[in-house]
Amino acid sequence: MTQTLMHSRLSSGFLHLQRERGFLTLQTQRRHSKILNGNKEFPFRVVSCDKNLDPTKNFSSGREKPIRTHSTELLQTVGATSDGEVIIQPKDDYEATWQSTLRRKWDAFCIFSRPYSAICTIVGISSVSLLPFTSVGDFSPAYFVGLLQAMIPFLCANIYTSGINQLVDVDIDKINKPYLPLVSGELSMGEGNAIVSALAFTCLATAIMSNSVPLLVGVLVYFFIATVYSVEHPLLRWKTKPHMAAFSMAGLMGLTIQPAVFFHIQNALGKPMVFSRSVGFATFFLTIYAAVLGPIKDIPDVEGDRAHGNLTFSVRYGQEKVFNFCVNILVIAYGAAVVIGASSPFLLCKIVSVIGHTTLASLLMLRAKSTKVDDPESTQAFYMFLFKLLYAEYVLIHFIR
Repeated sequence: MTQTLMHSRLSSGFLHLQRERGFLTLQTQRRHSKILNGNKEFPFRVVSCDKNLDPTKNFSSGREKPIRTHSTELLQTVGATSDGEVIIQPKDDYEATWQSTLRRKWDAFCIFSRPYSAICTIVGISSVSLLPFTSVGDFSPAYFVGLLQAMIPFLCANIYTSGINQLVDVDIDKINKPYLPLVSGELSMGEGNAIVSALAFTCLATAIMSNSVPLLVGVLVYFFIATVYSVEHPLLRWKTKPHMAAFSMAGLMGLTIQPAVFFHIQNALGKPMVFSRSVGFATFFLTIYAAVLGPIKDIPDVEGDRAHGNLTFSVRYGQEKVFNFCVNILVIAYGAAVVIGASSPFLLCKIVSVIGHTTLASLLMLRAKSTKVDDPESTQAFYMFLFKLLYAEYVLIHFIR
């Protein structure tokens, strides 16, 4: 039976064991996991390893097991240590072509940029940019130019945020997220610095070139918060201060993007800059939602944060207390959204908003009950589920009128 380990560019932190039929997905957020070989289980961990493995200690045979990407190009080998752990390491005798090297770097960049966060930024900006519309005629070249002007700097700023955080947190990620490209060696620190610097320049340059004051102010505030959140400095590194970390998430996803994009599109369409009920609700709800995402994001990372003195809410008060508190806050926010939606003078908006937010709140509570707070994979999956609810919210905000 042939077995192949595969890595997908869009599923960072996952390895796939390919058997004769189908795939077995293995989450590798944890340093230690298990791999199935026939009817047996073998523990493994993801590490950076420069030494050759002893093929006589391989867990199934004397041959090394190839690791392949989605294009089935041989990248790595698997062997076993004396204590039975399977180690993933680069294959020394693999002769890389420039095409395969470029593909590997692109895959690494995709993981580096945190696709789920970038997609959320794209969805959010696209949704909020439609809030100033009053008629179909607003779909004009001016709108699409304005949308592009907002999308480029904020998307660059989003990836910059993920990148600079990984650059600073390499030691912590060796414990919490060993699959990230800077830790695994797929990207060097020099390459990481170059990417982050290029994104910072592009972000600021395109915001200035837009000649839009609301957009420029929004991008500058976003860039400032993203920087002070991660950068090592006695007065900065807000991520180590739980309350400031929650404020940073709220500022990035809630207080900044919504009003900046809304006023920018109004300006691009030549409309008077008026703060509408819909954008007011979007800013209020998404600020609370983002503030809760921060503590939940830290729940799976307790081991590394505690080891490096990063006193997050989960380290201070315990994972279960933080999880339950965050879920309760989200349920209250959805309750407020139901009340606000019910007050709409438009019947369709009233029905859609009330039913929609009630449904999302129910899904949230059901998923929370099935989440194992002490299991990093389970809490990480819950965190990703919250982004799916967030996508749905970007639809519902259009029914708050």
